[in-house]
Amino acid sequence: MFSKILIANRGEIACRVIKTCKRLGVKTVVVYSEADAGSMAVELADEAVFIGPSPASESYLVMDKIIDAVKATGAEAVHPGFGFLSENPEFARRLKKEKITFIGPNPEAIEAMGDKITSKKFAAKAGVSTVPGFMGLIEDAEHAVKISNEVGYPVMIKASAGGGGKGMRIAWNDTEAREGFRDSKAEAKSSFGDDRIFIEKFVTQPRHIEIQVLGDKHGNCIYLNERECSIQRRNQKVIEEAPSPFIDEKTRKAMGEQSVALAKAVNYDSAGTVEFIVDGDKNFYFLEMNTRLQVEHPVTELITECDLVEQMLLVASGEKLAIKQKDVGIKGWAVETRIYAEDPYRNFLPSIGRLKRCRFPTEGKLGGGVVRIDTGVREGDEISMFYDPMIAKMVTHADTREKAIDVHELALDNLEIEGIQDNTPFLQTVLQQKRFRDGTLTTGYIAEEFPEGFSGAEPTKAQSRLAAAAAAYAHGVDKIRIAKISGRMDPPSKLREDWVVLIEGESWPIKLKMGEGEAEIDFGTKKKDTVSISTMWKPGQKLMEGLLDDEPFALRLEQSTEGLVIRYRGFKGTALVVTPKTAEFHSKLPEKEPLDTSKMVLSPMPGLVVSMDVELGQEVKAGEPVCVVEAMKMQNIIRAEADGVVKSVNAKAGDPVAADEILVEFG
Repeated sequence: MFSKILIANRGEIACRVIKTCKRLGVKTVVVYSEADAGSMAVELADEAVFIGPSPASESYLVMDKIIDAVKATGAEAVHPGFGFLSENPEFARRLKKEKITFIGPNPEAIEAMGDKITSKKFAAKAGVSTVPGFMGLIEDAEHAVKISNEVGYPVMIKASAGGGGKGMRIAWNDTEAREGFRDSKAEAKSSFGDDRIFIEKFVTQPRHIEIQVLGDKHGNCIYLNERECSIQRRNQKVIEEAPSPFIDEKTRKAMGEQSVALAKAVNYDSAGTVEFIVDGDKNFYFLEMNTRLQVEHPVTELITECDLVEQMLLVASGEKLAIKQKDVGIKGWAVETRIYAEDPYRNFLPSIGRLKRCRFPTEGKLGGGVVRIDTGVREGDEISMFYDPMIAKMVTHADTREKAIDVHELALDNLEIEGIQDNTPFLQTVLQQKRFRDGTLTTGYIAEEFPEGFSGAEPTKAQSRLAAAAAAYAHGVDKIRIAKISGRMDPPSKLREDWVVLIEGESWPIKLKMGEGEAEIDFGTKKKDTVSISTMWKPGQKLMEGLLDDEPFALRLEQSTEGLVIRYRGFKGTALVVTPKTAEFHSKLPEKEPLDTSKMVLSPMPGLVVSMDVELGQEVKAGEPVCVVEAMKMQNIIRAEADGVVKSVNAKAGDPVAADEILVEFG
C-alpha cells in the first residue's frame, strides 16, 4: 500500500478519496486552483499545492503542473477522481514514464475504452451487444445529416471523448441533426479539448443501466452488480439506485459476464463501469465504458459493502483482488440523488453564488435506514461558474427499495441550502411520484413527466394539512412572544383560538391551542380532524423539525413580506394566518397582474455571454436565437419569445451577466 498519494481533482470526489485514505493511514496531497483556495478538500488533505488560475484548462487539466506537484511532495501515486485527466491515456503514460503510479487502469485500456468510437469496435469484437451507429469520424454538419438518415431517426449525437452529459444531443430530423452536430462539437471542444463526434441510433423507451467492474493486474476481474441510472436531465444522471428494479438475476448475470469479458479483452486493471441501454424486453446494448470511478459509485458500495476507492488503491499497488465473484451479493437497496446548484423552476439553469447556509442531515441512522453524504462544500463556500454545479450526493440505504426511498425523502426534508437555488424541490417531487415508486423508469422520464418543465408539485391533502399546522404553530409562537412583552397584549392564556390559515388560495379554518413546544390544532368538528404538533422550532430558524401526530417531519419556512414561505417535498407556498374577518377580506382582493417582460430577453442565469447574435434595428422572429450564455461548461441558446425589432442590446460577447439581467429589448 502507498504511504502518500496525490489527488488530481477537486470538490466532492477529492474529499471522498481523502476519507478512505484517512481510514487506511495513507497521507494525501491535493492540488487546487484560485477558486478552490479555501475549499474543503484543501482543509482535509495533509498537503495542498496551488496549480494556477480557476479555469480547468489552466490548472486541473495541465499535466505538467500535476506532475510537478507529485515530485515536490514526494507522493508515490496519483488518484485522478472523475473528469479532468481521469480518462486521459497520455496522462497515465506521462506518470508511468516518471515512475509515478496511476491509480486507475493501464493507458492502453484507457485508450481502447475511453474513446467511445474505439470502445464500440472493441465491444463488437468481444461479442458484446452494441447499438447500431456510425463509428467513424464525422466531417461536418451535412455529413452528420447523411449519416443520421442512414442510421434512422432518432439519433444520438455524441462527443467521442465525452462524459457527464457534455457534448450530447438527440436529433429527430435533419435540422436538429445540423444544430446538434454544431452544438455537440463546440461543447466537446470546450469541455474536453477534443471535438470528435459520432452518431448512433437512439433507442426509444430506454433504461440506462450500468455494471460496475473491478479488475487487478493479475488477470482477475469481477462485476459488482448493476446500477439503474435512467433518471437523467440533458443526459446528466440525477437519481441513481442499486440494484435496478427492472433487472432480474438472469439478465444481471448476462450483462455482468459480458462486462467482464470486455474488461478482460483490454486487460482492465482497476474499477470501471460498463454502460448499457436496455429496452422494455430486457435486450441490452453496449453504450460505453468509463475507465474511472463513477459519480454514482456509493450506491454500489452500500449494497456490496465494498469500498471501491480502497480496491483501486490495493490494485494499483499490485495486490490481487481478495473478492471472488461468488462473494458478491446484494444487501438491501441504495438510492442516490445529486444535489445541484441549479434552478429547477428555470429549466434547471445553473445557479452561482455563495452558500449562505448549507446544513446536511446527520450521516448515519435515519428512519428505517442510513444516510450518507458525499460533498466537497461547506456553509460559506462559493459555487463557482468554472466547475460542475454539484453541491453534494445524498445516498440512503435500507432493507427494501420502498424504505430506502422513504428515508431519502426524510433526508431531503432535513437539508438546508440558502444563497443559491438548488434542485431539491424537483428531486422530492420525483421521489414521491407513483411512477417512480413503481420503478417504471426510462431515460425520457423527466421529459415525459414534466413536458412543460418543472413548476413545483401540487401538495397532497396530508401535506397541505402539515403546512397549515406548521404555519399555525409558528403564528402561535409569535403571538406568545408578543404577549409576554409587558403591557402589550392579553397574557398567553387568553390568546384567541379561532384563526384561518391561507395557503395559495386554500383556506383552512382552525382552532389553535398552544402549549410549551407543542400545540393542538382542530381543523373541523370531528375528533379525527384534530392534530397535535410538537417541535423545538424557534422564530428565525429556517427548518422546522418535529412530530405531527407522532410522525416525524421537517419542512423549510422563512418570513416574507406577508406571512411565511413554506417549502415541503416540491411544494412551495405562502402561508398567512389571519382572523376569520381578515380572511373574508382577503377573498375579495383582486389578483396582482404579473410584470410584462414579453419585449425583453433576460439572462436566465448568471454566466458569460459567448455570442450576441442580434444587433440594433434587426427584425427577429419568435424562436430565433438571440445570444448564447455559458455557465458551468454548459452553453445555453437564448431565443426570442415573440417577433420584434431590436430596440437595445445591453451585452456583448465576453460580458459576465447576472440572472434576470436584460440582454436585449424589442421595440
